[in-house]
Amino acid sequence: MANFKELVVWQKSIDFVTEIYRITEAFPKTEIYGLVSQIRRAAVSIPSNIAEGNSRRSKPDYLQFLKISRGSCAEVETQLIISKNLNFLHESEYLELNERIIEISKMLNGLINALQE
Repeated sequence: MANFKELVVWQKSIDFVTEIYRITEAFPKTEIYGLVSQIRRAAVSIPSNIAEGNSRRSKPDYLQFLKISRGSCAEVETQLIISKNLNFLHESEYLELNERIIEISKMLNGLINALQE
């Protein structure tokens, strides 16, 4: 197994988290303990679980952590929709972030499938 830092999916998810933090800075301050906290925690969970699963050096554990990362992607997708609906995100920001999280989800699916073969 490659070191997690060498995985493109981990690298892309780190970049995604950084962008989520940047964009949520502009959310209303009343959301700091609500949607901002939720979306940031879900986004951080993606690369964190990739790293933790990879570090376990057990295929079943790795798969479980990758599936948790994939679940966090779905959480973020949901939270992005809510953010857009509340006009906290411009349509263009939403579309760009949504495209990125879908790409990360697909990459996680590919890694999961490869490890299950």
